[in-house]
Amino acid sequence: MRARRLVLWRHGQTVWNAENRHQGQIDIPLNDVGREQARHAAQTLLAMKPTHVIASDLERALETGRTLSDLAGIGLTVDERLRETFAGEWQGMTRDEIIAAYPADYAAWGGDSEIRPGGGETRWEVSDRVVEAIESALLDIPAGGTLVVASHGGALRSALGRLLGLDPRQWTILGVLANAQWSVLTELDENMPKLPDLKWRLQEYNAGSLPEPAIGDDK
Repeated sequence: MRARRLVLWRHGQTVWNAENRHQGQIDIPLNDVGREQARHAAQTLLAMKPTHVIASDLERALETGRTLSDLAGIGLTVDERLRETFAGEWQGMTRDEIIAAYPADYAAWGGDSEIRPGGGETRWEVSDRVVEAIESALLDIPAGGTLVVASHGGALRSALGRLLGLDPRQWTILGVLANAQWSVLTELDENMPKLPDLKWRLQEYNAGSLPEPAIGDDK
């Protein structure tokens, strides 16, 4: 059986990304730079022959995903489970403002999967809903198919750590996905050595069509 591929694709840049401002689930659209990033990335991802796109309902990810689905002439499914981490009081604050107001929580957040940024969601809770959305969508992807997931940096890193079976305290060893960059996982088939409960192998991380600095909500 031909292995399926999973492409985890972060949205293009927004004004708040450029300001290093924590977006969380506030619905900030792409800026002009982000739209151009999405177009460049979609041209590259087209060569992977994507089967279907699923996207967060937040506009920055939805527009990014739609750029590829329109170019490839394939379906797009919107799923709110793919939203970025809800970060409560941190949303709308710059990183410097968060560090000044919540120094202990921010310092601990990188290595503690139970920290609730701004009183919001833990990384584990985020991984629960994002992985659930991905697994639901994969039910309709045939052997050899490629599912593209247009979502957010923090949400995708949590999902990737979960899919690879990493200890949640280790998830931050995966660097922040830059805007409009992606990671590629390949499904393990029956001829590959497997570890219990693991189905995916990381093929590419933070790949993309343009070199971009990694600016995002996640630490």
